[in-house]
Amino acid sequence: MKQFKNKTIELIYSIFIIFIAVFSVALVGLDYLGVINIYHSFIGTVYYAIWIFYILDYITGFCLAKNHKQFLLETSLDLISLIPAHPIFVIFRLYRVIRIVRHYNLFWKFGWDGKVTGGIHRFIYDTGFIYLFSISIVILIFSALIYSHFEQHNLSTSLWWAITTATTVGYGDISPQTAGGKLIAAFLMFGGIGFIGLLTSTITDFFTHGDKDVTDDKIDKLSKQIESLTAEVHSLQKSVKKNNTPK
Repeated sequence: MKQFKNKTIELIYSIFIIFIAVFSVALVGLDYLGVINIYHSFIGTVYYAIWIFYILDYITGFCLAKNHKQFLLETSLDLISLIPAHPIFVIFRLYRVIRIVRHYNLFWKFGWDGKVTGGIHRFIYDTGFIYLFSISIVILIFSALIYSHFEQHNLSTSLWWAITTATTVGYGDISPQTAGGKLIAAFLMFGGIGFIGLLTSTITDFFTHGDKDVTDDKIDKLSKQIESLTAEVHSLQKSVKKNNTPK
């Protein structure tokens, strides 16, 4: 009975998390469209209350986690959603919704778990793509935040600089002028490019080797069918010869 109550409480809490995650993203979207202003009136109070709740939830989850390192890796996007520098980071709270959906196997329960969802799951989790993606995003965002502090650029400009630098595009429209900006640029050139390279190679390997594995499976099945058919033909030939043998 106690276990049943715990599961019920966990389910209610998960539903509440999904609600406030979607609600906070909707608030930011309406603010971006100019419908509301999340920094004023009662809406601002609700927005910051949700932010404080997420901070407490993250700290609690970290303290209760059996493996803190694994927790940090799995919730790195959740950590980004707590950055107060810009409301756009709130969108990363939707990753928490995805994790809840996976935890309760909702796709499978609704009959949506098939070949497509299986392939997506293999690509995102089995290849380690989600971890490389999370680390890459963390590096880009924190580099942009530090760069904006030293170079006195707004966050969107700093993010553009971080992305073009980490992907080795380097348009040259923005370049560091201060010592701190150059230091973070050097870090991004080595650390960021390394993870971005791993990310792209993971994507490439999945599609190349994934297709090869599918082809090999089809060849193996076809070979087995041919062997089975050959055995049946030999058996039929023996039967025909035996019947045609004069007694």
